[in-house]
Amino acid sequence: MKKKRKQPDPLGRIERNPAVMVGKPVVRGTRITVELILEKLAADMPIDEILADYPRLTRADVLASIAYARSLLPSARAG
Repeated sequence: MKKKRKQPDPLGRIERNPAVMVGKPVVRGTRITVELILEKLAADMPIDEILADYPRLTRADVLASIAYARSLLPSARAG
């Protein structure tokens, strides 16, 4: 039987520190805010273009930013 590898928590890539960008959530180890990434995505910028503009970012960082934003929204339950 194969062991399932535990997937890393994408939210672990995001941190808040009052000493970094006035406490806004950023990609860990950078000064790149979740807000900036979401603004780029909302402006229809492809992820590959964001990665080209910010070489320290990875695709996982961008997806973690989306997951972080989603975690702040209330759950919509059908029913």
